[in-house]
Amino acid sequence: MASRQIVLDTETTGLNAGLGDRVIEIGCIELLSRRVSNRHFHQYVNPERAIDEGALKVHGLTDEFLADKPKFMEVAAAFLDYVRGAELVIHNASFDVEFLDAELGRAELGRLADHVAGVVDTLALARELHPGKRNSLDALCERYAVDNAHRTLHGALLDARLLAEVYLAMTRGQDSLVMELDSPAQEAAATARIDASKLVVLRASEAEARAHEAYLDGMGKEATGGVVWRKMGTDPI
Repeated sequence: MASRQIVLDTETTGLNAGLGDRVIEIGCIELLSRRVSNRHFHQYVNPERAIDEGALKVHGLTDEFLADKPKFMEVAAAFLDYVRGAELVIHNASFDVEFLDAELGRAELGRLADHVAGVVDTLALARELHPGKRNSLDALCERYAVDNAHRTLHGALLDARLLAEVYLAMTRGQDSLVMELDSPAQEAAATARIDASKLVVLRASEAEARAHEAYLDGMGKEATGGVVWRKMGTDPI
């Protein structure tokens, strides 16, 4: 797993890049070693064509709003600088990649794969984890207790933020037991012996305990045999 990941979403004029639909919004959230950083990328784009009525109902971005926004070619360099070398995390990745490839092609900048380390499709991942279940972003937010009450319309940056939380929840069990260490000093500290008698146990606050229970409720909806944590009768620490 790459130490730098970019959770990405786009909004478009319609559903068919092959028939000339264009990107109108790009939203990206940066994850550094599975932690959300304070560095994001967000850009509205003038698509140089009208927005389909069906798409307008989804994202609410009008032709008038986008008329004075920069064209994709004008923001392409900044976008590629932001994502370069990272692993992208995208829900239904083939859709966004096809649109971005088309935009990059018009700008004679190759394909998205030429600039990034790879792509993780969270829709494919969710289908593996929850076969036969609804795996839209809204459904995953509900399943993993991610608050999306403020999502009345789709928006690239908002959806990227929600997807980042969902992705981290979905892959929590895949964390390596070996920490990625930034320096020899940190590595030495990590391998040093620890005197367990000096460890301080911090109990969870009421808010943390409620959040823990909400997460277990979400797990319980999917677990056919119940949640092991609750069977053990273990309190959150």
